Amino acid sequence: MDAFPGAEGAVGPQGPFAGPFCRFCGSVPAVEATVRGHQGIVVIMRFLKLGGPFCRDCGLATVRRMTARSMWQGWWGFASMVINPITMLYNLAAWSKIRRLPAPLPGAPGTPAAPGRPLWQRAEVLGLLLPVLLVSALVWNGGHSWRDTGSGPAPTRIDVSPYPTPTSSVADPATIKAGDCVRQTGSSSRTFLVVVDCAAPNADAKVVGRSSSTADDACDAFPESDSALVRKDGPNPVTLCLVKVTHPTA
Repeated sequence: MDAFPGAEGAVGPQGPFAGPFCRFCGSVPAVEATVRGHQGIVVIMRFLKLGGPFCRDCGLATVRRMTARSMWQGWWGFASMVINPITMLYNLAAWSKIRRLPAPLPGAPGTPAAPGRPLWQRAEVLGLLLPVLLVSALVWNGGHSWRDTGSGPAPTRIDVSPYPTPTSSVADPATIKAGDCVRQTGSSSRTFLVVVDCAAPNADAKVVGRSSSTADDACDAFPESDSALVRKDGPNPVTLCLVKVTHPTA
């Protein structure tokens, strides 16, 4: 949105109004306000600002445009997760001042901007779900983890959902006993445990012990274990102490 030449900072009478002209179209009445936006770009941020004076239509168009961009561009960084909501709340003050203005008087040098659709009718409003989804994913993954008790690389984080599905014999870790062998099934983003015969070629690990404790030393009583499966959520928290199954080669 380009400023009307010579309108920025101009003050003077126009009809019954005496005050600032809109810097973009030259209309009156207008009000001083500052609209802000934010962009998070992982490790860097951009702070956007556009000052008035604004007439009602140009001001509403600016507030809606910059806030809509912040709704989906403003979350991509740890600091931005905090700064972006503050930025959008700041715009409420500008919006409150601008919306109280009457319609721009006809006869201005320029044409007032079209305010466009309200924010709640724009696709960008779905961007408000991004922080909710990110926090939910962190909380979910924080309760389901493989913990390595050996000196090798850390095992993969998995989902150990206790509920079987109709197409598989998924086992609840709370029901798996010492001596059982298990294999992993599913995808890299959603893995389950299935109890199998220890002699089966798809057996991944054998349970050598289990504990109701989920502390880091839960498997110290089973020194032969080389990894642990920990499920902290649900009514029956459990740690399964595992040793990798080695299959003979032909």
